[in-house]
Amino acid sequence: MEASRPEGRGGGPSGLAMQAKAARAARTSVISNTALTVVKLAAGVFTGSVSVLSEALHSGLDLVAAIMAFAAVRKSREPADAEHNFGHGKFESMSGLAEGLLILVAVGLILWGAIGRLISGATEIRAPLVGLAVMAGSALVNIGVSRMLFRVARETRSVALEADGWHLRTDVWTSFGVVGGMGVIALGSRLGFREVHHLDPVVAIGIAVLIARAAVDISYRSYNHLVDRSLSAGEVERIERLLNEHYPEFAGFHRLRTRQAGPERYIDVHLEMPGEASVADSHALCDHIEQDLRALMPDAQVLIHVEPRGDDG
Repeated sequence: MEASRPEGRGGGPSGLAMQAKAARAARTSVISNTALTVVKLAAGVFTGSVSVLSEALHSGLDLVAAIMAFAAVRKSREPADAEHNFGHGKFESMSGLAEGLLILVAVGLILWGAIGRLISGATEIRAPLVGLAVMAGSALVNIGVSRMLFRVARETRSVALEADGWHLRTDVWTSFGVVGGMGVIALGSRLGFREVHHLDPVVAIGIAVLIARAAVDISYRSYNHLVDRSLSAGEVERIERLLNEHYPEFAGFHRLRTRQAGPERYIDVHLEMPGEASVADSHALCDHIEQDLRALMPDAQVLIHVEPRGDDG
């Protein structure tokens, strides 16, 4: 005997509301990244700063990632169909992995440009205060947008939105790094220390290191979803604790399996029932446990297999 609730997140009013909220957040990210990419690119060309140009490239890839996140969020919330019986949640995981790989591409391009500038000695910066102002404004915009993305990602359990939020959060850190570099260059130029311009490609290399670290983390987490890695140890422990609270009502449980696909979490467990338990009693117990599991992990997809005590199924 098995008890489950197959309906997906996208099928009810709450699921549609979450989908709309996630889509609005992704759309906002696309708009902000488009504007920032254009402004940073113009500032980088005007100042000749490799660190500002690196940030323009970073924002350009953020824009691509934001578009991917927007598409993935819309697709992942579609209900299960004949071709995708378990829903479309992994579209978000695929998007997160692709975004991580895109960040690594940006790292390679930034390092190529920065190291080339250091070797050639072409590090002269024009109007560093312009670069400082643009990057400071960019950081403030991305602080607001990334906070919004993280909040919505928590509410909708969206991997794609969380990855997009981390893109923008690393952009905030790196933007402040460029702000500091531009400030030092402006001051050094005013005091006649031309060597300070070498700081620009050094800052760009530091940006690349920070970005690479975020890329590895995003890619690793998305990969874990794609290969059906179990939920975190803490989440599994909470599930086991809940089942143990019901232990007097059944003979035991085993084969607890968990996984996550995008925003969807799946729980599969075998319950051992006493031989004298009726089908109706077993079904009622399964419904009760399922409701408790969903209270613990909202909208989780739960599958409970019931078998007689001592039967390994």
